[in-house]
Amino acid sequence: MDATRWQRVRALFGAALERAPEELSVWLAAECGEDSALREEVLSLLAAYREGGDLLSEQPPPPALDPLVGQRLGPYEVLQRLGDGGMGVVYLAVRVDGQFKKRVALKVLKPGMDSEEILRRFRTERQILAALEHPNIARLLDGGTTDRRLPYFVMEYVEGSPITGYCDEENLSIPERLRLFRTICSAVQFAHQSLVVHRDLKPGNILVGTDGSPKLLDFGIAKLLNADLNSQTMAWTAIGTQPFTPDYASPEQVRGGHITTASDVYSLGVLLYELLTGHHPYGDQSCTTAEMMHRITEVEPERPSNRAQRLGGRRLARQLAGDLDTIVMTALRKEPHHRYSSVEQLSEDVRRFLEGLPVQARKATFTYRLRKLALRHRLGAAVAATAVLAVMLFGAGLAGLALRLARERSRAEQERARAEQEWARAEQVTGFLTDLFEVSDPSRATGETVSARSLLDAGSRKIETAGRVRPGETPASARHGSPQGRPELQRPRAPP
Repeated sequence: MDATRWQRVRALFGAALERAPEELSVWLAAECGEDSALREEVLSLLAAYREGGDLLSEQPPPPALDPLVGQRLGPYEVLQRLGDGGMGVVYLAVRVDGQFKKRVALKVLKPGMDSEEILRRFRTERQILAALEHPNIARLLDGGTTDRRLPYFVMEYVEGSPITGYCDEENLSIPERLRLFRTICSAVQFAHQSLVVHRDLKPGNILVGTDGSPKLLDFGIAKLLNADLNSQTMAWTAIGTQPFTPDYASPEQVRGGHITTASDVYSLGVLLYELLTGHHPYGDQSCTTAEMMHRITEVEPERPSNRAQRLGGRRLARQLAGDLDTIVMTALRKEPHHRYSSVEQLSEDVRRFLEGLPVQARKATFTYRLRKLALRHRLGAAVAATAVLAVMLFGAGLAGLALRLARERSRAEQERARAEQEWARAEQVTGFLTDLFEVSDPSRATGETVSARSLLDAGSRKIETAGRVRPGETPASARHGSPQGRPELQRPRAPP
C-alpha cells in the first residue's frame, strides 16, 4: 500500500469513528464508492480498534480492558474512561503528585490515530483551548505524551448534564432557558472573537454543572479562521471528510461548503429550538443520515409555536408565537447571509425579548412598537387607559346631559305654545261675553229690539274674527276689557 492510499485509509478511519452506528455503513459506502478494497481496509482498522468487538458499536471497552485505567500520566492517575470521540478518548483522572488534589478530564489520542493529519488536528485543539480563557469554556490545564508517544491534554473536569436534559430536569421556565442560552452565546462569541469556529455545537458538548453554570466543551473539529494557524487543519479538509454531527450541522456543512461563524449561528438556532419546544426542528432524529441531510438542506422547519400547538401545548404556543418564532427561524435560515450576522446579534435579540423591547429581526411597525411599549410599562399603560376611559365617559355624560337639556327645552316650548293657545281661547270667550253684554245693555240699545238670535249671530262673528288672531298677538277684545281679577281667564305663565 502506497503512502497516499494509506493516508486516505487513516483519514476515513478517523472520520468513521465519529459516525453513529446506524449511519456508518451508508456513509462509508458513499465515501468509498466502488472501491470495495478501500472500504474493507477501513473496516479492518475499525475491527482492530474495537479489539474484536462489534464493528458498529460505539460502546467503549470494559474498564478492565482499557490499558490506561489505573496508569499514571505525568502527575495524573487515570481513574476511569468517560467517553470517546473522533480522535481521542476522555478519561477521569486525579492529580496525585502531592502538590494538590484535583479531578480533571484527560483526553488522549486514540491508538492507530497518530497519522500526521490527525496529530495536527489534535495539537490544534490543544492550542485552541490554550487560547480560550472564558468562564463558560472548559479550560486547558496541562498536556504531555504517553509512553506510547500518544499526545494528551488535561482539561477542567465538568460534572454535569447536557443543557437540554438539565433544563428539563430542573423544569426551567422559558425566560430561565433563554438566560442560560445567552450564557452559551457569550462563550461562542468569545471563541469567534478569537478566530475559532466550533462547528460541533450540540447538547452533548454543553454541560451544565450543579451550580447552574454551563460549560462549552470539545473543540476537536473546530476551525481556525486565522490564516497562519488554519494551515494546520487544511489537510483534513482537503481530503473531503469534514466531520460534523448531522443533526446539528448547518446546510453549508452538509453540502461541504465554506464554513464561517454563520455555521455556529445555525447550530445555536437548532439548540434554541430544542430548548423551547423539547423537539428537534426537523422532527424524528431516528431517521437515516441521508434523510436528515436532505431535510437540513431542502426542508423548511416548522415554526416553534406551530410545533407546540400541534403537540397540544397551547400555553407554550402562545409564549413562542411572535418574537421567539422570529428569532429561531432567523437563526435557522438556509442561506448564511440571511441569518443573524453574528452570535452576538442573536443573543442581543434574545435579551431584547426578555426585556420587552422590539427585536431587531422583526419589522418595526408602529403597532408592534406600541404593543411592546405597553407590555413593558404595564402600570403606566393601565393608568393611561383608565384616564382615556374616564375622559370618554365624561364626554359621554356631557353629551347625554346636553341631549336631556335639549329635550327639556323642546318640551318647554311645546308647553308654552299650548299655554298660548289656551290663552287665546280664553280671550276669545272673554271677548264674546263682553260684546254680548255690550249689545244687550238696555242703556246702549238705542231703542232697538235685541233678540237672542241676533246676539248669538253677533257673538259668532266676533269669535270667528278673534279665532283668526295668531298666538302671541293681543286680541281686539283685550282693548274692551281685561280678565283681571278673574283667575280662570288670566293668561297662564309660560313654563321656564
